[in-house]
Amino acid sequence: MLRALTAVRPAVVAAKSTARANALRSFASSSRRLAGDHHDHHGPPQLYGPGTKDADAIPSDAEQATGLERYQLLGRMEGVDVFDMKPLDASRLGTLAEPIKVQSFYPERLVGCTGFPADSHDVIWLTLNSTLKNHRCPECGSVYTLDVQGDASAHHH
Repeated sequence: MLRALTAVRPAVVAAKSTARANALRSFASSSRRLAGDHHDHHGPPQLYGPGTKDADAIPSDAEQATGLERYQLLGRMEGVDVFDMKPLDASRLGTLAEPIKVQSFYPERLVGCTGFPADSHDVIWLTLNSTLKNHRCPECGSVYTLDVQGDASAHHH
């Protein structure tokens, strides 16, 4: 009986080590396999850097940046402001008839009002959302409205 168990043991150990090796496969190779990418590279661009080749070197931002940071960095290298970070129109006071439009891809956005003329009061943060048509600054009275460019029902909790 003992000899039969010792003869079966190497097969069981090999099966367990194979399962463990499959469980430890990195997520990058898993997603690539699931996407059907077998070196044809027809999927969406990957947003992770190549890293550094030398173990003693310190990687640059271009080599180590990932996700949205890498997306913004690559856009900056091409001269594109991917998140449209220019300030809002502060040349006039927003009124109920003509509010200052704030474009957004999300049905909620945080806006800092500094008054009219610009910097006439401290920053007051307003949360604009798509449920109210207009939002008014309590200090200067400037009116803001949210202009949702994307799907207005995409609000996730």
